[in-house]
Amino acid sequence: MSEAVREAPKKQRPQFRNIHVTELGNYRMTLAAIVSILHRISGFIMFAALPVILYMLQQSLLSEDTFKYFSGILSYPLSKLVLLGLLWAYYHHFCAGVRHLCMDVHIGIEKQSSRQSAATVLVISLLLTFITALKLFGVF
Repeated sequence: MSEAVREAPKKQRPQFRNIHVTELGNYRMTLAAIVSILHRISGFIMFAALPVILYMLQQSLLSEDTFKYFSGILSYPLSKLVLLGLLWAYYHHFCAGVRHLCMDVHIGIEKQSSRQSAATVLVISLLLTFITALKLFGVF
């Protein structure tokens, strides 16, 4: 090998250690990272909605009239979409939580099984949400 080839500068691979906000668009996250971030987002959504849900539950249990009132609110399509979003958050958070618990006991921590479990979490949570949407919007 000639000296010119040996001395040629090698192309450095980019290293992502401390990613700045402006570099987030260039960073490609794995499916497991997306599931983990969605797990946090779904947990926050459920936590933020908890006071409203508990208030509605408390009021609906007071009398038959308030129950009918809240049932009427949930008959609107926009209310159903909000409810469907909350149900997706629950389904995803539950499925991803089971995945994280399995990984805590060292089940599925290899690269390939981690990818498969992340894809499984997404598929199951979206499938449950789709089935719930069909039921909620009166298909069956």
